[in-house]
Amino acid sequence: RKFTKAVAAALVAAPVAAAAAHNAQQPPTPREPKAPPNPQPTPTPQPPSPVAEAYAEAAKARFGKYLSDEEFERVRRDLAGNVRTSERLASFKLKNSDEPDFIFVA
Repeated sequence: RKFTKAVAAALVAAPVAAAAAHNAQQPPTPREPKAPPNPQPTPTPQPPSPVAEAYAEAAKARFGKYLSDEEFERVRRDLAGNVRTSERLASFKLKNSDEPDFIFVA
């Protein structure tokens, strides 16, 4: 095991060392100034879905006495984001032949 790890580390480190040596031999090239970032329009806030509001009310009923108003608003935004994410994931229809992506870790 130790040998395999050492070989893997050497294989990973070799290209990095070679690239560093190659870059050290070449003089730096003048860079062009970066273009200013393209300003993106701010997205308009979407009204929360009724499902997100129901979750927020349930959270307020259960944990409201432990949360400040600021914390509860953060919880409300998080719940709305989670509902949007779940709706987006549910919009992708899977075929019967689609399989889950398994990741094997030893």
